[in-house]
Amino acid sequence: MTAPFLVTGGTGTLGRLVVPLLRSSGADVRVLSRRARSPEDGVTYVVGDLATGAGVAAATEGVGTVLHLAGSAKGDEEKARTLVAAASGVRHLVFISVVGADRVPVVSAIDRAMFGYYASQRAAERVVEGSGVPWTTLRATQFHDLILMVARGLARLPVCPVPSGLRAQPIDAGEVAARLVSLALGEPAGLVPDLAGPEVHSLDDLVRSYLHTVGKRRPILPVRIPGQAFQALRAGANLAPDHATGHITWTDFLATRLPTPH
Repeated sequence: MTAPFLVTGGTGTLGRLVVPLLRSSGADVRVLSRRARSPEDGVTYVVGDLATGAGVAAATEGVGTVLHLAGSAKGDEEKARTLVAAASGVRHLVFISVVGADRVPVVSAIDRAMFGYYASQRAAERVVEGSGVPWTTLRATQFHDLILMVARGLARLPVCPVPSGLRAQPIDAGEVAARLVSLALGEPAGLVPDLAGPEVHSLDDLVRSYLHTVGKRRPILPVRIPGQAFQALRAGANLAPDHATGHITWTDFLATRLPTPH
């Protein structure tokens, strides 16, 4: 019998797509959860908390492959340490990171406040790399869902303040999920090629297209943000134009996710 797969972040945007794909491949799937949940659709939920370490060792017992998808705004390095300490007997650890994790310097307080996620992800990558557990790390560009969340938030304001010169190359979360499952079913491969969306857009254009789709009118105010992190992002550190292998565009995503105004 094949050893089970354990998924952290299995109820998040990415995890909700990864888990059924693993199940459809015939895998035995466990999902790490901070609270008890009843099994559903062949998935077992095991209680564990990466922030405290409670239950994590028991959750990894007998597991062959771990997919670590539980990213957050802070604490990723510590959570990765907790996981790898408990997963010493695991055959394969698959980690999802972000394009630019190694290229966005987070130095100042402004950098940390606005773009600390990049440093947190790079620190977690290093934990995985040095864990002694065979590993695979995939860096992906921003999900469509994240851009949508940002655009919705800005659209609630009378004026949309958008960082000037910032670009994004959004990718469909389902395409990332499919790639992760393919990697998880294979052998450990270290740092694999980036996965990026099919098109690069300025952030203000992404916001404008959202406003047009939902039938709202808002002026856009360009805002220049100081700091080395923002400078790197303006230079394209979060982009991977040579790896634009995604197929679903931002326009495609909006058409399927949002109702067209009458």
